[in-house]
Amino acid sequence: MTNALHYLLSVVTPSEGTPPSADEMARITGNLQAFHQDLKDAGAWVFAGGLAAPSTATVLREKNGDVLTTDGPYIESKEYLGGLCIVKAPDLDAALEWGRKAVLATTLPIEVRPFYGEVQE
Repeated sequence: MTNALHYLLSVVTPSEGTPPSADEMARITGNLQAFHQDLKDAGAWVFAGGLAAPSTATVLREKNGDVLTTDGPYIESKEYLGGLCIVKAPDLDAALEWGRKAVLATTLPIEVRPFYGEVQE
C-alpha cells in the first residue's frame, strides 16, 4: 500500500455496566480475529491489542523539575481506552471504513484519528 497514512482506531470501553457473557465474549473475540485477518489480508495491518483495566495504570507527571508517580487512571470517566489498532489506509474514508468494521467486531464505539508525520514500521 503506497502513500498510506497511519490511523489509530481507539476502542472506547464503558467503565460501568454489565460485562459481556462468556458466550458473547467468545463471539466478539472471534469477530476481532476475523477483523485482524482482514486487515492483514488487505495490507492495512500495523498493530492491535487490548489494554488492562484503568485501575492498573500508573500516571507520571512533571512537577517542579521532578517526576511524580501516582496509581490509577489519569482521570475518572464513564469510558476508557480499552484497546487500539493502528492501520495503514490511503485516506480518511478508508480508515473510517476500517473503523466501521471494528465497531461491528467489538460492538463498542471506535474513535479514528490520523497520526502526524512519518511513521516507522
